[in-house]
Amino acid sequence: MQRALCRGPDAPSRAEVQRWIDSGAVTVNGATRKAADALRVGDVVTVVQRPPAETRARGEEGIAFEVVHVDDALVVVNKPAGLVVHPAKGHPAGTLVNGLLGRGYFDVVGEDVEAAEDGLAPGLEDARDGRGFRRPGIVHRIDKGTSGLLVVARTAPAREGLKAQFAAHTVLREYDAFAVGDVTVLEHDTAYGRHPVDRLRFTSRGDHPKRAITRVEVVARFGVATHVRCTLRTGRTHQIRVHLAESGTPVLGDPLYGKPPKDARLAELGKQLGHQALHARLLGFVHPLTGKTLRFEAPLPEDVARVLEALRER
Repeated sequence: MQRALCRGPDAPSRAEVQRWIDSGAVTVNGATRKAADALRVGDVVTVVQRPPAETRARGEEGIAFEVVHVDDALVVVNKPAGLVVHPAKGHPAGTLVNGLLGRGYFDVVGEDVEAAEDGLAPGLEDARDGRGFRRPGIVHRIDKGTSGLLVVARTAPAREGLKAQFAAHTVLREYDAFAVGDVTVLEHDTAYGRHPVDRLRFTSRGDHPKRAITRVEVVARFGVATHVRCTLRTGRTHQIRVHLAESGTPVLGDPLYGKPPKDARLAELGKQLGHQALHARLLGFVHPLTGKTLRFEAPLPEDVARVLEALRER
C-alpha cells in the first residue's frame, strides 16, 4: 500500500506516508491497514493528509559555510571539512542543517526527508532517522572530513525531483583527491557493502548486493603521491575513499581507511591537514522545477591547496 501512495512526481515521501498510516489517516474500504498490506482492484483508499512533522533540528547561527547558489527551490553550499551535514548520534547540533535552518533557507521546515544514496536505497527509510526529522532538505551527503559542493532541497517537489536524479545516477559529481602512492587503477566497478567486522567501514571486497562505480583521472604525479580527479557513477558511503584505499593508494590524511605514509614529509602533510584530502569540486544536475541544467565548481580549500603546493615544490 505504501508504494502505491508514493508514486508520481509530487508524491509525498515514504516516511511521510508511513506516518500517515501509523496515525490512522489512511484507510482501505473504511478500515485501517498496515503499510505492507497489498491492495486489490476495486479497493477504496482514503487518505487524510496530516500536517508535516515538526523537525527536531533547530536553527543555529555562526555555523560557517559558503552559499554558492540559492533560489526558491534549492540551495547549493560549499561545505568546509569538519562540518557534519545533519544531526545524528554523536552530533546532535552544530551541523550544516542547523546552519541552514538558522539562516532561514528551508521553506518547509517540517518535511520528512530521506537520503537517496550513500548506502540507502531510494525511498527507503533510514534506520538511524526513520522519519527524517533531523535531516530536512538533505538528499545526499558528503563526509565530515570532506569539503565541497552539496545541494539541499527547500521544498517537497524539489526534494523529490533531486532524489529521482540521484537514484538514476544522472547527477554529475567530481572530486579532487590526493592519494598516497602512484595511482594506476583508473576504473573501479565493484560490489559494495558494509565491512563484515568493522561496522564503521565499508568495503568493495566480498559478496555484496550493491554496486559502486568510480572513474579516476590522473591530474599530476608527484612520486610519493598522486593528484586524481574522481567521477562518481554511483554514490555509496565512503565510495572514493574505499576504492582508492583498497587499490593500495589511500587518500592522504584519511583517518579511517588510510595509514601514515612511509615518506616522512608526506606523513607530516597529512598530519597537518587533519582530514582526508578529498574535495567535491564539481556538481551538476537539472533543476527539478525549471528543467535548467545547473553546474557549479568550487576551488580547492586553502588547507588542501597547501598540500598541492607542497607536493609541487618537491
